[in-house]
Amino acid sequence: MLAVNYSTMRDNLKSYCDKATDDAETVIVTRKNEKNVVLMSLEQYNALTKAVRNAEYLAKIDRAFEQLEANQGKQHDLIEVEEDE
Repeated sequence: MLAVNYSTMRDNLKSYCDKATDDAETVIVTRKNEKNVVLMSLEQYNALTKAVRNAEYLAKIDRAFEQLEANQGKQHDLIEVEEDE
């Protein structure tokens, strides 16, 4: 992980973009107002958001199992779905 200030990033944008995409480097861009940002490749971003979604889904499944173990489950009837002709 790299940290660079805004001016350095602006002056060397292509280089830092290449580091993010070619070397899978994460770049923190520091700013005077402390509203920092992160530069990463789209591939890394997609992997990160997928991991978050998967973690949220697994947490839902864990909660469901906890409810079942505490006898708090609910039974629902299955519905028939008509097939398209």
